[in-house]
Amino acid sequence: MMVRRLAAVVLCGGLLAAGCSTGADSPLPAPRSLPSQSRSAAPAGQSDWTTYHRDGLRSGYAPGTPALGTLRPAWTARLDGAVYGQPLVVRGKVVAATENNTVYALAPDTGRVLWHRHVGTPQPRSGLDCGNIDPLGITGTPVYDASTGLVFAVAETEGGRHRLVGLDLATGREKVGREVEPPAGDRSAHQQRAALALLADRVYLAYGGLYGDCGSYRGSVVSVPVTGAGPVASYTVPTHRMGGIWAPGGPVVDGGRLLVPVGNGEATGGRYDGTDSVLALSAGLHRTDYFAPSDWGRDNAADADLGALTPVRIGRFVLVVGKSGTAYLLAAGHLGGIGGQLARTSACPAYGAAAFTGSTVYVPCSDGLLQLTVRADGTMTTGWRMALRRAGSPVIGGGAVWVTDFEAGTLYALDPDTGRVRQHLAVGDLPNFASPVLSGEHVYLGTRTGVSAVSGA
Repeated sequence: MMVRRLAAVVLCGGLLAAGCSTGADSPLPAPRSLPSQSRSAAPAGQSDWTTYHRDGLRSGYAPGTPALGTLRPAWTARLDGAVYGQPLVVRGKVVAATENNTVYALAPDTGRVLWHRHVGTPQPRSGLDCGNIDPLGITGTPVYDASTGLVFAVAETEGGRHRLVGLDLATGREKVGREVEPPAGDRSAHQQRAALALLADRVYLAYGGLYGDCGSYRGSVVSVPVTGAGPVASYTVPTHRMGGIWAPGGPVVDGGRLLVPVGNGEATGGRYDGTDSVLALSAGLHRTDYFAPSDWGRDNAADADLGALTPVRIGRFVLVVGKSGTAYLLAAGHLGGIGGQLARTSACPAYGAAAFTGSTVYVPCSDGLLQLTVRADGTMTTGWRMALRRAGSPVIGGGAVWVTDFEAGTLYALDPDTGRVRQHLAVGDLPNFASPVLSGEHVYLGTRTGVSAVSGA
């Protein structure tokens, strides 16, 4: 483990934007206003970032971030593997989990290792039928639970096993450890890519497949009490195969329910198989509502499903965009079933997790970042678009929209109204869908070698 100062150049301005069953349906909840966050998922302090995109809604908005200063490299911590998930910032520690199945706590100002805990031997790529992460360890972003003081993460270990661990934030000691295998299919064909979530004193984790869609897997959500004791609950997508729940943002905590995006399944016609959809799941993991496009079969056949982007709960609406490039606006209180959207518009093929504040959403496209506005009358308009080689998942704070071009290894700070590049900085080799974390005057990024920090936020 090594901490060193980065050597990079800041370039400013000048660039312009271009085991339960699946569960029977239960009555729909009444329409409600924008929900507050659960106590466990809420940030523990103004600068804390305790879950993916900071809050249970996955807004990616950090209102306490200071105004944008001059970006400059702060430090980089070389850890024992790639960090695919977002680092967390909790109570004076930066917490990061690696693909070598090690969780680290780092000093936020220097990157010094405060503690580290190895939780199992990762699964080598050579032992899997497909995939693109080697080795495969902790991929989904961990979550911090304030009620127990534990950081939860899911490790994939040798033999394709999946293990939930809860580590004490203060010491790194493992206090919770239990297997959390997917409820259906071949365990080694599943990948835990989505961020973890907290609701009703339970930890929720979602499963998709490996890159290449090999083997027998079915998308599912599993939950375990934060104490580590008690029964495991689960929901499985009712398809013969696939239907992965893998978007990096993971389940959205929408009041007392979860919103999850589902990928393509094998069915391309006939009876609907529950894939290419957005689901509402109760805390007990029963499906209470869903939406799928009317042409879901064609989406499945073309691998153009909704499962690539985390849903956005904005006001009284839910916005969903997937690989097809179509944005659908749904009523939050009744998602609409098959073809039941309130509105649709052409957007872009979208991957990862959007960021939003007020009525404005910043959508990560396959080739850039798109500004989209959701109006009170249920219409959508698209605004500026910034061209990138591969856009990561954006966040908002300090008067800027922050996004990575993870293929180019560059961090951008953009003007929220125009998309103009205010500053950008080379930050090194980044994993797919890399998303910044804003805390105080720093930006933190997981990289393919550890964690990098930028000052000047």
